[in-house]
Amino acid sequence: MFSPKELRRSCFCSDLRQHRPHAILFNILNRKDGRAPGDDHWSYSDAHRCHCEQQKLVCLTSPEVTCPVASAVLLKTVHFMKSLPSFQQLPCRDQLSLLRSCWAPLFVLGLAQERTPFEVTDVPAGSILRKILLNDHNRDSGGAADSPPTLAAVHNLKSCLNKFWSLDLSPKEYAYLKGTVLFNPDVCSLLSCEMIEGLQQEAQWALQELVHTLHPDDPGRFSLILLTASALHTVAQSFITELFFRPVIGRTDLHELLTEILLS
Repeated sequence: MFSPKELRRSCFCSDLRQHRPHAILFNILNRKDGRAPGDDHWSYSDAHRCHCEQQKLVCLTSPEVTCPVASAVLLKTVHFMKSLPSFQQLPCRDQLSLLRSCWAPLFVLGLAQERTPFEVTDVPAGSILRKILLNDHNRDSGGAADSPPTLAAVHNLKSCLNKFWSLDLSPKEYAYLKGTVLFNPDVCSLLSCEMIEGLQQEAQWALQELVHTLHPDDPGRFSLILLTASALHTVAQSFITELFFRPVIGRTDLHELLTEILLS
């Protein structure tokens, strides 16, 4: 067994702090958003989290409670797509391409709109779940986006949610913002790229007009909403799948399930 002192020495991040006493300040100042690590509830103790801890594997604390709620949000997400006549008029291939590319950011918007709470806990080092997560990662790994759920990824998601909650968007603002996210002309292999680009512009114009109507004294709100929405794409599809849906669907392909729901 290692002693606590030896464990600290085995951590690269601890060595880094010893050689760079201002590493914490350095990390804070180098964040792109200019804020402290973590979400809006960041505390001084979070500053001492080393990189090793941030890469800890995590799972939902109460999957029996959170997974059904998340599944309901995902179902609403697909039904939102199906409810749009402009989406239904697109070629089936384009519908499936947009679904595959945009379901994750739309799901995160759904979590924000529903103000869905969730908590995570560390996956024990010797647990079967940890072995499954790591084995699947080693077998299917194709990059950072294929990583199993980590504490860092959870902090990123919660930070994104907190930013939307601070905006306190109305239901209509959420709806128009979802339209700007769904109709993404940059998705590969679209047959109706110009039409989709036009639909995105219409959604942005509608959102801008609504924002100016609801908040005439806040001229920067529209730009702030779009800036906040850009963070949606930092939340990986694989992370969302593994954290919220793997306990429910097992090894079933989530994209196949979403396709069935969309086409049903």
